[in-house]
Amino acid sequence: MNPLLQKILSATGLTRRGDLVEATQAIQQALHGEVTPAKSAPVSSRQASAATASADVLDGFVREVEPARHAPTAIPESENRADADLEAKTDPHRVGRFVESSYTGETGTRSFKLFVPAGFEGRALPLVVMLHGCTQDPDDFAAGTRMNALAQERGLFVLYPAQAPRSNAHKCWNWFVPGDQRRGHGEPSLLAGMTRHVMETHPVDADRVWVAGLSAGGAMAAILAREYPDLYAAAGIHSGLPPGAAHDVVSAFSAMKSGASGALPGWPGASGHAPVRTPLVAWPGTAFAEGSSAPGADAAEGAPVIVFHGDADGTVNVLNGSHAIDATLGTSPVQAVRESGRSGEDVGRAFTRTVYRASRTSEAAPSRAEHWVVHGAGHAWSGGDAAGSFTESDGPDASREMLRFFAEHPRRRGMSAR
Repeated sequence: MNPLLQKILSATGLTRRGDLVEATQAIQQALHGEVTPAKSAPVSSRQASAATASADVLDGFVREVEPARHAPTAIPESENRADADLEAKTDPHRVGRFVESSYTGETGTRSFKLFVPAGFEGRALPLVVMLHGCTQDPDDFAAGTRMNALAQERGLFVLYPAQAPRSNAHKCWNWFVPGDQRRGHGEPSLLAGMTRHVMETHPVDADRVWVAGLSAGGAMAAILAREYPDLYAAAGIHSGLPPGAAHDVVSAFSAMKSGASGALPGWPGASGHAPVRTPLVAWPGTAFAEGSSAPGADAAEGAPVIVFHGDADGTVNVLNGSHAIDATLGTSPVQAVRESGRSGEDVGRAFTRTVYRASRTSEAAPSRAEHWVVHGAGHAWSGGDAAGSFTESDGPDASREMLRFFAEHPRRRGMSAR
């Protein structure tokens, strides 16, 4: 029997018996052990455009922009009030504190590390929650993303929850387990509780709380954006998957390798029709167990997202980035503006960036989603530091672009964190 098939069947049996840790270990071995993923074929410009924006043809409005030489900035930081706050500079010799602690909620206990910038005492600061990928930890993820250095520069708290090996043998967030996919349950509840704990114990600006993650962490960030739009004003999904992409180890394996297209009605295939921008699944009505009422009518859309994905990713198929955009936009009519560029003058990765806004709005209006496809990049944080694992130094700086996107998206009117 094919070794890969044997491992899939083994993982299936373990899942049915409830042995999620062992099942996760089996799939990780299948992905990274005896089975070596085939190297991604070069992506043509036509293929890259399709992967970049799966839904850009719905209202017939896509504007191509001339190639840029540098990574673009849609809204100049000096012209954006929230970003102007973030740009407050401190004494370059000051060093923030990176402290370890733990949080216990109704659904469990996790340790975490919190970066507290120096020189911003007396001010309410934004908070970014950073969810590491499999095999990583807060120190590794902080080093690879350089988020602490940016936080010291701009004045941000950065929270790094740590997945416990007892909950997942490879320290992956359990985004594919049904009990860890919904508001008020499992890991989403625990992470939201930890976020609120930091907000209660530090001077955090409740309107500027954001979440980002890599790989399994990106998939969990997508879940939090969907389930807690009243808490997280926006989310960053790097090399991750959309909410609802899997319900067990086997479906997780399938989504990672081929994309979650099977759950998308109307996705290009046999019919050849334009993609239908609908959520990945008939998402059940959100049960707002933690509070007395829903956070608002538009909460069903979830929080705005910025997605980064390498189109040579051999671990999580690049199509998952398009699926995450689809899941965020739902059926809302949008206009899309696409541009291409390169992360450096003569070297660096080429990229395609697509910005989605509600139809019939000006370019100054906040975007609903932003999608970056980094051409030739693998399963790694774009623009990251080699001091951390799973980083791609030649790509556009995902950390800076996420912070720029976050600054453009404070909590929407009518939302209140509970």
